[in-house]
Amino acid sequence: MSEPNNHQVNEQSKIKDMEPFRQEVGEYMTTNQGVGISDTDNSLKAGERGPSLLEDFHHLEKMSHFDRERIPERVVHARGAGAHGYFQVYESMANYTKAKFLQDPSVKTPVFVRFSNVGGSRGSADTVRDVRGFSIKFYTEEGNYDFVGNNIPVFFIQDGIKFPDIIHAVKPEPNNEIPQASSAHDNFWDFISLVPESMHMIMWFLSDRTLAKSYRMIQGFGVHTFRFVNEQGKARFVKFHWKPLLGVHSFVWDEAQKLSGKDPDYHRRDLWEMIEMGHYPEYELGVQIIEEEDELKFGFDILDSTKFIPEELVPVIPVGKMVLNRNPDNYFAETEQSAFHPGRVVPGIDFSDDPLLQSRIFSYHDTQLYRLGANFAHLPINRPVCPVHNNQQDGFMQTNIKQGRTNYYPNSLGGGCPMMTPEGMSAFSHYSEQLEGNKVRKRSETFKDHFSQATLFWNSLTDIEKEHLVKAAHFELGKVQTLAIRERMVELFNQVDHELAKLVAKGIGVAAPTKAATENHGKSSPAVSMEKMKEKMEKSAKTRQVAILAADGVNSSQIMEMKELLKQAGVLPQIVSEFKGTIKSADGQEIEVNQTFLTAASVMFDAVYVPGGKQSVEMLVNKDDAIEFVHEAFKHCKPIAAVGEGVELLKQAHLKGVNFDKAGSNGKVHTDNGIVTSQNGSDMHSIGQKFIEAIAQGRFWSREQMEKKMVGV
Repeated sequence: MSEPNNHQVNEQSKIKDMEPFRQEVGEYMTTNQGVGISDTDNSLKAGERGPSLLEDFHHLEKMSHFDRERIPERVVHARGAGAHGYFQVYESMANYTKAKFLQDPSVKTPVFVRFSNVGGSRGSADTVRDVRGFSIKFYTEEGNYDFVGNNIPVFFIQDGIKFPDIIHAVKPEPNNEIPQASSAHDNFWDFISLVPESMHMIMWFLSDRTLAKSYRMIQGFGVHTFRFVNEQGKARFVKFHWKPLLGVHSFVWDEAQKLSGKDPDYHRRDLWEMIEMGHYPEYELGVQIIEEEDELKFGFDILDSTKFIPEELVPVIPVGKMVLNRNPDNYFAETEQSAFHPGRVVPGIDFSDDPLLQSRIFSYHDTQLYRLGANFAHLPINRPVCPVHNNQQDGFMQTNIKQGRTNYYPNSLGGGCPMMTPEGMSAFSHYSEQLEGNKVRKRSETFKDHFSQATLFWNSLTDIEKEHLVKAAHFELGKVQTLAIRERMVELFNQVDHELAKLVAKGIGVAAPTKAATENHGKSSPAVSMEKMKEKMEKSAKTRQVAILAADGVNSSQIMEMKELLKQAGVLPQIVSEFKGTIKSADGQEIEVNQTFLTAASVMFDAVYVPGGKQSVEMLVNKDDAIEFVHEAFKHCKPIAAVGEGVELLKQAHLKGVNFDKAGSNGKVHTDNGIVTSQNGSDMHSIGQKFIEAIAQGRFWSREQMEKKMVGV
């Protein structure tokens, strides 16, 4: 591959490089050696009913390749989805880093992103409670740079030597291989109860952060502290952040559980379909920059991966945007074979002494050697866009045919090539950090605070977020059979916050602590609260999905006008009815049905709309699936709209606390806690706008609060 002109990476060149083989219409089948095949349905036999013959080389090749289709799955992050795109920096970052892809705003650097679940196998469901991986391969002109992060800014452990232990603990228990893709079992919580450093991560883990609504709606964090180094050799510490432009959104636990059965591929389907429709996911890259002289000023150690730097202490500076605009052509060749490694950096980005990061620098490379072989960098998805020259050779799946007689350095017979890259020509040079100390197996004293940031996280949440966290603890620890483990966890929660410990204890059959283990420091960081974050963002209904419940006899104007209004707002409506095909409106129009009550459920949508039409609503009212659809959407605090006779379906769903006596009449539109109604639908524009505003708001958590009051909680 030739070197890019003007030191710019052409996005299309990477696309072509990653598509060396494509099936075309009109091509004839061949063996892997290019020999034409006339029959791949029948093996070669001695007579029609005779034995198959060993000389059938096509049969042998086809079967032997099939037998070897599976490669070892990732030990962690096994289930994932990927997409191609590009990254553009807003303005030059030359003052902080010499990394070239962070210099020129006119350059689009190609990227491949893989989102993933940490704990489950490749066959597990998408929507389980889990940390999400957020990894990006930048194909820069200086070589590949891999950002390998998560949707949570901290981790369970401080030192990488404990990584096998935490993963063994969270994986299915070895005696019975149960449970899959779930942390709700004795082994995991036994480990956590004995490792207090995990408590900050546990608070994030039990929050709604681990019930991601979509890969398009999660944050990404580098977790570790890295370094930026500029041309003058000046280094600064840096933390990386990715923020989705659609905001950060999650499921409620009941939704996530039901979706695992209704559509276990929900996240990967959502990502794929949105890109196919042109609704490209966008994320803004931000950095927290810390001067070296400020390394120890925070009261916690920035090299400790169980800590994060609150944005109130160090603001996040927006530096660029990533857009994902193309799906993979082949899941295995691209998403499954993509190989990420936190040690794969470019000049201008360097490491810190974070002991978890140092361990990952070895582990990730070693993993890819095991999964994909010594030459995994030759695979198109992993291949850099810049020239590659070295003396590494041979090994399984060597695809480069190197010419010349020399394969060593130094040499004279090959003209001394490949030569060493001069520092002024993008050679990587490690930051010259002065180090001293004895060889010891010890943790720094600055790593010993395990609870203050866990308390900070708890203090930062809204009441509804706190309730969800406590319920998550009730579920997780409620599955733990060993009383001693549950008791130890309550003791640890008491170190975080006394009221939290009492609330958790109440739901898991453990005596509540009588006094606080430590005094709550009262500090908070609003930026960690998803609900508080939403308050600061511009509310948008774009790409939200709305189920329109309808049947024969539906009011065509009320259904079509609402669909058009929703589409104009970027909302994606789907008609849900009893059967696939079409329904006939009251005035005889044929309307296509997208989903049925059997194939869809309210948990797959962000909102529900019920148009009028006497015959249509009579059918829906007598169908349990339709009533449950509305009831469940209400239970999950989603917006619901109904017009004309459609209001009757809402009444039959027995929505607690909703007074339908005030439902919009005389052409008026009534809104109440996310419920938009109008008795005659004479002003569909006003109805649609009120509904879209409710969709943009998202959830109406006051319904949960109302239900608690009604049952005397």
